[in-house]
Amino acid sequence: MKTLYFDCFSGISGDMTIGALVDAGVAPDIIELELRKLDIESEYRLEWTKVVKNDISATKFDVHLTEEQRTEDSHHHHRHHADIVHMIKSAGFEDKVRDTALSIFEKIGRAEAKIHDIPFEKVHFHEVGAIDSIVDIVGTAIALEQLGVNQIISSPIPTGSGKIHIDHGIYPVPAPATMEILKGIPLQQTEVKGELTTPTGAGIIAALVQSFGAVPSIKVDTVGYGAGTKDFQDHPNVLRVMIGETY
Repeated sequence: MKTLYFDCFSGISGDMTIGALVDAGVAPDIIELELRKLDIESEYRLEWTKVVKNDISATKFDVHLTEEQRTEDSHHHHRHHADIVHMIKSAGFEDKVRDTALSIFEKIGRAEAKIHDIPFEKVHFHEVGAIDSIVDIVGTAIALEQLGVNQIISSPIPTGSGKIHIDHGIYPVPAPATMEILKGIPLQQTEVKGELTTPTGAGIIAALVQSFGAVPSIKVDTVGYGAGTKDFQDHPNVLRVMIGETY
C-alpha cells in the first residue's frame, strides 16, 4: 500500500508540508496551475527555494502577498469560512482535492468556533482567512492527489513550549486553536521554545492521518524535507516525509 509518513520531529505547518511534498517529487508547476482554479492568483505569488537547515537541504515554500492584498490585510480584510468553502467547491477541483481541502478547513473552523464561542457558520479569523493558509491547505490537497498515496501515518506531534504573541495577547504554546484541533492526537514532549505546530499544520494532521507511531514497516521510495521559517540551534527546523510501500 502506498504510504506517506509525516516525521514531525520539528512540528508541522502548512508551508513546511508543501515544501516537503515538493521536495519529495511533486511538481511545483502543477500545484501553481491547479491553484489558479481558485481565481485569487492576483493576490499572491509563490516561491520555492532550496535552503540548508543545520546541514539538511530542504525546500522552502513561501506565499508572498501582492501590495494590494497587503494593504487590505492591514485593514483586517479576511474571508469567512463559508466564503472559503464556496470558493473551493466552485473551483472545479478533482473530488479528492476538494474533499481533502474542505476536511482540513472544517477541522480548523470548528476549533476556532469552539474557542471563540461562535457558531461554526460565522467563523472568520486570520489563520484560515489569510491567503497563505488558503494556498497552503489547498496546495497540500493538490500535492497529495499528485502523489496518489493510499494512507497517511504520522509521528506524535511536538507543539513546542513557552508563549507566543497572537492577535488577542500572549498565549501559551500550543495556541488554543492548535490545542483544540490536536485533541485525541498523541503529542510529543519538547523543550524547544516557540510554536512548532501551527493551526494549519494541526488541521492537516487531524484531517488526514489514519494512525500515529514510529516509522512503519515500509520500503521508502522518496524522502522530502520541507523547511520552516525559524532556525534552532540544536536541530534542523524541517518536516520530513517518507513515501513508499508498506508491508
